[in-house]
Amino acid sequence: MKQVSIITVNYNQPEVTEELLKSLREVNTYKPLEIIVVDNGSRNNPVPTWKATYPGITFIRSEVNTGFAGGNDLGIASATGDYLFLINNDTEVTAGLIGGLVSTMEGNSAIGIISPKIHYFDQPGMLQYAGYTPMNYFTARNSCIGQFEKDEGQYDSLSGVTGYIHGAAMMIRREALEKVGGMAENYFLYYEELDWCERIRRAGYEIHTDLSVLIYHKESVSVGKRSALKEYFMNRNRILFIRKNTGLGTFCVFFLYFLATVVPRNLLSYVVKREFSFIPVLLRAVAWHFTNKTDSKHLGYVIPGQI
Repeated sequence: MKQVSIITVNYNQPEVTEELLKSLREVNTYKPLEIIVVDNGSRNNPVPTWKATYPGITFIRSEVNTGFAGGNDLGIASATGDYLFLINNDTEVTAGLIGGLVSTMEGNSAIGIISPKIHYFDQPGMLQYAGYTPMNYFTARNSCIGQFEKDEGQYDSLSGVTGYIHGAAMMIRREALEKVGGMAENYFLYYEELDWCERIRRAGYEIHTDLSVLIYHKESVSVGKRSALKEYFMNRNRILFIRKNTGLGTFCVFFLYFLATVVPRNLLSYVVKREFSFIPVLLRAVAWHFTNKTDSKHLGYVIPGQI
């Protein structure tokens, strides 16, 4: 059997991470398995306690918060598996999940990366993800298939090629990883998995879903439903994604669309909702692109414990 490396990142949510580890221990049936937990600069370092409590699991401590991509890349660097399964710490697995994904990957060498079906944890039976539609590069818009719908199997026939995987649960083939490398860390948060898919596709692989297997996701445990952090990186990285993955002409059309449509709409929303503190956040997100290259490591946002 192929070895799978499970990689998950903890940031100030030790209890949530422990629930995932319990799920992997008590629910998962696939062996052999390597589990790697990266603590991404949490205020209180849980790693010493975890090492004593969970023998056989690899724990890595970063003294600073390196973001979603950076934390996962630390785990990737230590992973030895034939397949690497990156899952959010706010997920819980089902019994046949890992074995099902491996079987699908083994049966089709064209698959570079794959995601399972995702349900909301607090509303079992409600879909969060059953695939993504392709990206419209002129608007940087696409759709998550099935989100908020009751799962009655209506999308199960869509297993196969999809627009993008979901960052909460993604299994990558080692061969593909060695060709494209890890995720781009200057995204820090949001769009990094979409960028990864673009690079994997350009390397000649397909992006797939396997909707015969399921994972549960406790959405927004780490970031929250709405915050300045989220507003900044969602807007900055939406632009960055198009800059990195399209030609100059397409980017110019998109950027004009963003300035003429997205910025005024967001500003009006902030005013109506009296979220005035988000106004400079949005403006900084746009301004970053006038002074930074696409591979710039300067985030343009102060991350506690990092900058």
